[in-house]
Amino acid sequence: MIELMRTNDSVLLSFAEALMKEGGIPCFIADSNMSIIEGSLGILPRRLLVEEEQGDKARRILTEAGLGHELHNP
Repeated sequence: MIELMRTNDSVLLSFAEALMKEGGIPCFIADSNMSIIEGSLGILPRRLLVEEEQGDKARRILTEAGLGHELHNP
């Protein structure tokens, strides 16, 4: 899996996840349980991951939705 986005913004992450589902791209939100460990302070960002072969399509969807500036550059 590749990382597309890393953020502390739960609304942004939910939006990106919804875009992936709408585009038929399975995704995984990594590190979501870390907020429980850190005490829900929002210090540790969560990551949006997709399968590598879906990466280009996912990046295109996020860019078209105006989230290109949020994309993680490997």
